[in-house]
Amino acid sequence: MSAADNIATILSSGARLTVPLAFAACGEYVAQRAGTLNISVEAMMLGAAFGSIAVASATGSATIGLAAGALVGVAVAFVHGNLSHRVQINTFVVGLVLNALVLGLTSYLITVSTFTGHQVWQVSVPVLRDIPIVGPMLFVQRWPVYLLLAVIPLTWWLVQRSRWGLELRAVGENPQAADVSGIHVNLRRRQALLWCGLLAGLGGAYLAVGEVGSFNQNMTAGRGYLVIAAVIFGAWRLGRTLIGCVVFGLADAMRLALPALGVTMNSQLLIAAPYLLALLAMLVFATAHREPRALAQPFQRGTT
Repeated sequence: MSAADNIATILSSGARLTVPLAFAACGEYVAQRAGTLNISVEAMMLGAAFGSIAVASATGSATIGLAAGALVGVAVAFVHGNLSHRVQINTFVVGLVLNALVLGLTSYLITVSTFTGHQVWQVSVPVLRDIPIVGPMLFVQRWPVYLLLAVIPLTWWLVQRSRWGLELRAVGENPQAADVSGIHVNLRRRQALLWCGLLAGLGGAYLAVGEVGSFNQNMTAGRGYLVIAAVIFGAWRLGRTLIGCVVFGLADAMRLALPALGVTMNSQLLIAAPYLLALLAMLVFATAHREPRALAQPFQRGTT
């Protein structure tokens, strides 16, 4: 293969690997703007990946499986929100426990279950698909990729232009003042978590029924943590967050592509590369930009 073909292969792979990160990052962005540092995004993605394949195998429809995966993400978000805001358990503890629980549960279930592989259909856009390099990378994709193109502006509009988004940002910046003005702080935070669960579920489900067509143990492999890093990398702005997803997606594509292209590197270093990049991004950008003032701070009042 020529150098141009190699570059096209890496870019195409990077675009596909960016999609599940971008879905989940849109949700995590909303959760963090509301003041919730949602550690359980990994559980949402992994549970959704398993649920999507299980339902797709049972129904014979990858699209139904994708929808089921999104609902699994919402279910994890519902549990997280109620344990954190109603029972008042530390949100970090809840997130870590959910991550461990879903990892253990899916690892067990995959050993006692047999599923048939299913993938959502591919959409090829006439004319545009023939553009060199860019055409196959952007215009020959599984259909949920085009759903992402609607999710991104919708998420931006919800946070930046809607009244709900104004209240959401208020509870992320100053929950006490928001409460005095009549905003139900923890309700808004739970709603943000549900949005995060929906989109993280779509990301995890896409990874299973869109990209791979099957489920493997620990399939997400820490992508949920990359999503958290992407939001920090993006300085809590949606556009920059998505750029972070592209960077991490390309790093993951390089990890997979270099050995196939005959480039000899330490395999363990290649595996660690996206996460080392995420750590570096967090070190640089977490100190260079200000997070929402009430991020990760619990809120309590008489009725939650």
